Amino acid sequence: MPAGAADARAVKSRVPPVYPVIAQRMKITGVVKLSVTVNAEGNVTDVKGISGNRLLSDSAEEAVRKWRFEPGEGASTTEVSVNFAL
Repeated sequence: MPAGAADARAVKSRVPPVYPVIAQRMKITGVVKLSVTVNAEGNVTDVKGISGNRLLSDSAEEAVRKWRFEPGEGASTTEVSVNFAL
């Protein structure tokens, strides 16, 4: 399956990120963009930050590692955005 093909696979389950307390206190909001690699079974095997505030990105990466996608024919990579809003 080519890179980006996970876009066609639905997310079966999402784990919401924990909003870091320090970011809440500092009123930091925004979108964290991540590159996510998904294996044939639909499990996330790798997550790398592309952009976003570092105070938010660790939490976003941790949550997305727990997401599950629909199974596919092979591994694929896609971009995912996680929004943090107060």
